[in-house]
Amino acid sequence: MDWPHSLLFLLAISIFLELSQPRNPKGKRKGQGKSGPVAPGPHQVPLDLVSRVKPYARMEEYERNLGEMVAQLRNSSEPAKRKCEVNLQLWLSNKRSLSPWGYSINHDPSRIPEDLPEARCLCLGCVNPFTMQEDRSMVSVPVFSQVPVRRRLCPPPPRPGPCRQRAVMETIAVGCTCIF
Repeated sequence: MDWPHSLLFLLAISIFLELSQPRNPKGKRKGQGKSGPVAPGPHQVPLDLVSRVKPYARMEEYERNLGEMVAQLRNSSEPAKRKCEVNLQLWLSNKRSLSPWGYSINHDPSRIPEDLPEARCLCLGCVNPFTMQEDRSMVSVPVFSQVPVRRRLCPPPPRPGPCRQRAVMETIAVGCTCIF
């Protein structure tokens, strides 16, 4: 029952790790140096073109996984608890945290995917690890991450025409943490 939350957490961590990787090698600026190995032949296609195609396959898998998580959240038989409590018997990090969180569905019809699971803090304060009671001398705050989505760009209603799509990064809450 709680495994959808673990999937979302793992997805959020993998996205965070992916986004935190440096884009350019150290000491190399954009536009400098050679472009990399080239395939033999008259067209001289860069071999790293294959690596440029892989993200699209990962994006399809990413969107499918998000859809599965949203479906699991919708179909969950677990009641939507808004209780500020830690459950150490669960292996899910969102329920074992000193700043526990739950998930809600962020819906936007102009976005693909339309629904994203988003974390919401269950406590105003943080759980004291010694008493296991909420301590309001600290504050639970959401942790945000940017996730890739596509935006539907449709012409205004008087003008007919096809909708276009644009890839953008959207900021969503992926968990909660304690601050003083």
